[in-house]
Amino acid sequence: MDKSEAGTTTIPNRRSHQGSLGAVTELIRSNDIVLIGFARSLLEGAEIPLLVADEHMSMMEGSIGMFGRRLLVPDDHAAQARRILTDAGLAAELRDEP
Repeated sequence: MDKSEAGTTTIPNRRSHQGSLGAVTELIRSNDIVLIGFARSLLEGAEIPLLVADEHMSMMEGSIGMFGRRLLVPDDHAAQARRILTDAGLAAELRDEP
């Protein structure tokens, strides 16, 4: 990686993203840190790779809840992750499929 590529990974505000995990799907967007933590633990327990985007931005803005965290998983794990989260009672929190 040359200097021009260092630190340039960005994830646009879309439901399908291209980043360090490859093409990813946004499953949940929420300001609720307990919800994000619960969903994260379920998916990590199932060994599904994930990224919680905007986590640091949410911490910087304090507790006003302006920036939600986004739970992203690789496209090839999205269906399995949706099933796990639905089975755990989180179907209402899932973003619509693209």
